[in-house]
Amino acid sequence: MIQKLKALESSGRRIRVGIIGCGAMGTGVALQIARAPGMEVVFVSDVLDEALERGVRATGKTGVAVSDGGPVPAKTAGEVYVVKDTLGFLQGDNGVEIDAIVECTNTIAVAGEYCRAAIARGAHVVLMNAEVDLALGRLLVHEARQQGVVVSSDAGDQHGVLATMIDEIELWGFRIVQAGNMKGFLNRYGNADEARYWAEKQRLSVVQTVSYTDGTKMNIEQALIGNYAGLIPTVPGMEGPEIKDIREVLEAFDFAEYGEQGRVDYTVGVPWPGGGVYVVGYCDDELQKFYLNYYKVSSKGNYHLFFRPYHLCHLETPRAVAQAYFDGRAVIEPGRQWINDVFAYAKRDLAAGTRIEHGIGGDEFYGLVDSIAHAGPDGVPVCALESEGHGAEAKVAVLRRAYAKDEAIRLSDLELPDTKLSRMRALQAAL
Repeated sequence: MIQKLKALESSGRRIRVGIIGCGAMGTGVALQIARAPGMEVVFVSDVLDEALERGVRATGKTGVAVSDGGPVPAKTAGEVYVVKDTLGFLQGDNGVEIDAIVECTNTIAVAGEYCRAAIARGAHVVLMNAEVDLALGRLLVHEARQQGVVVSSDAGDQHGVLATMIDEIELWGFRIVQAGNMKGFLNRYGNADEARYWAEKQRLSVVQTVSYTDGTKMNIEQALIGNYAGLIPTVPGMEGPEIKDIREVLEAFDFAEYGEQGRVDYTVGVPWPGGGVYVVGYCDDELQKFYLNYYKVSSKGNYHLFFRPYHLCHLETPRAVAQAYFDGRAVIEPGRQWINDVFAYAKRDLAAGTRIEHGIGGDEFYGLVDSIAHAGPDGVPVCALESEGHGAEAKVAVLRRAYAKDEAIRLSDLELPDTKLSRMRALQAAL
């Protein structure tokens, strides 16, 4: 891939990329795309001035402001467009050439609109936004195919790294037994008050930090890799044993109970050699096992552990962009098969009439991955609970009855508003 990028740059061309959302990850993506051979950042967008300033600084260029609804000024190679009205910019007939966008916001409905506008414009879409990936991925892929472009999960998030590992391990002839995420800390009842200190320290939003802490984000990532590779959890939310050494994975799970059905799961703690992802593969060939022992692969019987002690998020994003551009291929194509989703559980005792104010990363619920077959039609996908608007006029889901802490919330007990997200999900359901 690097040779293709260098050849493209030598020809005087670059892959022209837009970055949507300049939070912690979006800023990192802007930094990396600007430094990758054969790529350039065409625009950065956000609703906040401070975020836009960070994004522009990361590119090493000078920002050229694009006024909302106004004409787009000319820019030089040393400049980057700075956009607040992302949807208007993408939908506008402004002559700006865009080959790909990377969606880095923590929204769902708004992100879906951005992605659909980029697709209609003929741009590839890379999703460093696992929520929109899970919530609307099948709709985005459907529309992308009509335009001859690619929608891809990011290469650097856990599910993207696992997809690359799984592709390679299956090429070796192994059956995938488990795809796992190493999670350092988990508190399913984490809330905004507890998250503020860590959010500021890590340059994240409070909502993002809560979704990491309560495990909803990790469950979304595991649902995505499960849908890609045909894997399901053993129980809602997976098992998640605490370990001190990643090699303990081979003792922490009873793989024989899985039968032929591969699983997604995770570990808790900061095991040697650090965070990252792992895959357990099955191979019963005695000669192959001899070689694996020679290669110092950790094994237990016919189960063999492969792990990567890191995932580097923004550093790996350019590969997803280049793969879409050159090969027309996704790291993970959303909705390849639809066997898992992430379902809402009460984070605390909730009274009848409770308004779900913040959706994912809020104080009302956490999300657990489950097979759709097991959850049944009355399970509530967490990605359907995003609110629309602000204040008293906000459109939010409302509970019709009281719920006890840790109880699975049911669709039949919810009043769901008519929103942009619900309409997009209805379009998706009709495909």
